[in-house]
Amino acid sequence: MGFEELLEQVGGFGPFQLRNVALLALPRVLLPLHFLLPIFLAAVPAHRCALPGAPANFSHQDAWLEAYLPREPDGTLSSCLRFAYPQALLNTTVGERQSRGELEDEPATVPCSQGWEYDRSEFSSTIATESQWDLVCEQKGLNKAVSTFFFTGVLVGAVAFGYLSDRFGRRRLLLVAYVSTLVLSLASAASVSYVMFAITRTLTGSALAGFTIIVMPLELEWLDVEHRTVAGVLSSTFWTGGVMLLALVGYLIRDWRWLLLAVTLPCAPGILSLWWVPESARWLLTQGRVEEAHRYLLHCARLNGRPVGEDSLSQEAVSKVAAGERVVRRPSYLDLFRTRQLRHISLCCMVVWFGVNFSYYGLSLDVSGLGLNTYQTQLLFGVVELPSKLLVYLSVRHAGRRLTQAGTLLGTALALGTRLLMSSDMKSWSTALAVMGKGFSEAAFTTAYLFTSELYPTVLRQTGMGLTALVGRLGGSLAPLAALLDGVWLSLPNLAYGGIALLAACTALLLPETRQAQLPETIQDVERKRTPTSLQEEEMPMKQVQN
Repeated sequence: MGFEELLEQVGGFGPFQLRNVALLALPRVLLPLHFLLPIFLAAVPAHRCALPGAPANFSHQDAWLEAYLPREPDGTLSSCLRFAYPQALLNTTVGERQSRGELEDEPATVPCSQGWEYDRSEFSSTIATESQWDLVCEQKGLNKAVSTFFFTGVLVGAVAFGYLSDRFGRRRLLLVAYVSTLVLSLASAASVSYVMFAITRTLTGSALAGFTIIVMPLELEWLDVEHRTVAGVLSSTFWTGGVMLLALVGYLIRDWRWLLLAVTLPCAPGILSLWWVPESARWLLTQGRVEEAHRYLLHCARLNGRPVGEDSLSQEAVSKVAAGERVVRRPSYLDLFRTRQLRHISLCCMVVWFGVNFSYYGLSLDVSGLGLNTYQTQLLFGVVELPSKLLVYLSVRHAGRRLTQAGTLLGTALALGTRLLMSSDMKSWSTALAVMGKGFSEAAFTTAYLFTSELYPTVLRQTGMGLTALVGRLGGSLAPLAALLDGVWLSLPNLAYGGIALLAACTALLLPETRQAQLPETIQDVERKRTPTSLQEEEMPMKQVQN
């Protein structure tokens, strides 16, 4: 008897599993609140050089401003330069000064030496406008780097949490993620310098990686084959809720420190909720912790209303399952490349996750140029994710995981590619294509979590998720920097996002299908040819992990 048979006895889908999904909803909501926070946290409002005796009305562009500020090629006043000498307020003309040799070897324009004035009508404070930071103009790269630092932290955290949760358990590491996120985010909100903020946000990213790695497998490992899809899509809607919630919170709180505090404090009740979150019985059995697994299974049966007691579900029966599943050594990332099928799965998943993250965050973090303000764009990007969940739910059930993954990535690439063909006067079409691309990219993200969790065996599931999330976050960390390519060619960032999404779509077709297949328990289960029919007809062999 295998774990699937044990799960069938106690109930593979019922009040126990629904409560588990509800308890793990908070991490899902918190993730977009932090991952997409730079949209508001690092927003760059309109700005210009601070000038002595400047008019009180920022937007009042009269002759006085014309005298101090040069114009850009598009006709707007410069945000980063000022005339070395006021043009219209000089008592003597430029020609007279040149005749006296006063302007020899002096530049016509100079950088803003006295700081900047910011338009605070939309944001009262961001890290870009923070006193002494001024992350604009020559320092704008440091502003974009904040997101890169954050996702680099997520990358490192994915490796650590993937390995540690396979070794010490899902529930314990989820507590570590909650506490670390709370403490480090509070430190970020209290930052007194850019360096302190960059360091604490990087570490916060590492802590939040625990949510991305642990939550989905912890849900799936308590679910039967039939209900994995609906539960996976249902839990992913909480991410969408977080995306829309961020638009509301950002609209209500315009100061970046208070905004960061607001999206962090929900970690406190999350820590308390872990009292009711069960450890994965699958994982407990692979570790030989039979008594704990037996206790959780009985609790699951009681909540699901199954007539299972100590006699019908004895500890001896659970011990027999554990004897077949117990690992002889701790898993490592090398195990993901030791055998042919796992190596193939790992390499393909790495490409897919890079493409999913690179295109998703490239679209999500760029909310400019759509004809809407930041809050409207963020809300629209959140709303469009709801139909994308329905698309995923229907598609993975009928077309399968592989075709859904490839199709959603292809849709993202086509939306971005078509947008490149739009002229500047077709603003509404460009906005519609950006929204469509966002919807497809979210559908690809939802599918990736479900698909990858089903590809790896229980003994390596967290490790595999950690590896793919690592590569994915590498894509996420590069996406903000790719936005700087618009200085080379305005359309180059979208071309990069779409091209990588197309590559990932092709790679997804090389992965095996997992629709209606039981979750593999061991490496041997993965190496066997896995078809839905054979897996449902045969009893899965419970073998130990070998080198």
